[in-house]
Amino acid sequence: MNNRGHKPVRTVVIVGLLFGIAASAQRATEEKLSARRDEVSYKVVHGWPILPEGYVLGQVSGVGVDSHNHVFIFHRADHSWITKETDRLITAATILCFEGESGKLMGSWGEGIFRIPHGLRVDWRDNIWVTDIGLHQVLKFDHQGNLLMKLGEAGVPGTDHIHFDRPTDVAVAPDGSFFVADGYGNSRVVKFSSKGEFLLEWGRHGRSPGEFDVPHGIALDSQGRVYVADRSNARIQVFTPDGRFLYQWKGAELGRPWSLAIAPDDYIYVVDGGDMKPSPPDRGRILKLNVKGEILEKWASFGNYDGQLYWGHDIAVGRDGDVYVGDVYHGMRIQKFTKKCLANNKEL
Repeated sequence: MNNRGHKPVRTVVIVGLLFGIAASAQRATEEKLSARRDEVSYKVVHGWPILPEGYVLGQVSGVGVDSHNHVFIFHRADHSWITKETDRLITAATILCFEGESGKLMGSWGEGIFRIPHGLRVDWRDNIWVTDIGLHQVLKFDHQGNLLMKLGEAGVPGTDHIHFDRPTDVAVAPDGSFFVADGYGNSRVVKFSSKGEFLLEWGRHGRSPGEFDVPHGIALDSQGRVYVADRSNARIQVFTPDGRFLYQWKGAELGRPWSLAIAPDDYIYVVDGGDMKPSPPDRGRILKLNVKGEILEKWASFGNYDGQLYWGHDIAVGRDGDVYVGDVYHGMRIQKFTKKCLANNKEL
């Protein structure tokens, strides 16, 4: 009998077994990754921060962490969204500084400066950058609250190189240049030199790559890539420092990114604030991604209890890996999430 062109039965069986083992191993790996994403490794720190007796926060719109593990929050006190009352300046302190580890209040300032606080970022020199959507301005302060720079004309919206229209957030590069998400009105990103000189801009209102519908948060990774939380388009867009579109992340698992923060190790922390439904339920989640856009961890849920979010508005991560999220609506609070087991001081 001529067996040329026919494989022995034993060889076929072995090959089939090998393929079956490989497929089974791949399924097991995928199941492990899926289970790992569903694990809740971050826990809320109950009782953080420690507020003075009788003190009530307003809508917490911004949060940032400096190199000393000081946590700065930006809140609206007795103001809310744009109403007649926001024509006046807030008389209370709007920027509070807490010790990251203990939650102790270390200081506060910002009285009589702001109308409608929005974004807050801390740069690598521990300067504090904020945006005010009522004033249409971006302001830079030093660590003690002394004003260093102001961009935009107070109370006057515009689309040119010296005006903003309700800017939402700021990201600062190592060379001091910075990017402004100019956000609710203009749907663009504007880049400035370290001295505040206009360099370039990109974006317009739309859904295509490079277009925006409420660029609500902005951050830079260690390679200088610019990440934008394009909130109303429910996606994250990534650009080169000169505004060239690279790629985008979008999908049901990512949800609707309201804000993002990038740690020194380039892990990306995102708060999905939900779809702003007129009545519950909605989403309130925190996600940890790698630079490929893969979701590594996710935690939290919608609600008002500790560890839940009701319109999580801004997110920041400390150098120790602790995560802070500000609630801007019914929650009106700042929460700290950690992987540390506070009972025995061991990592979970």
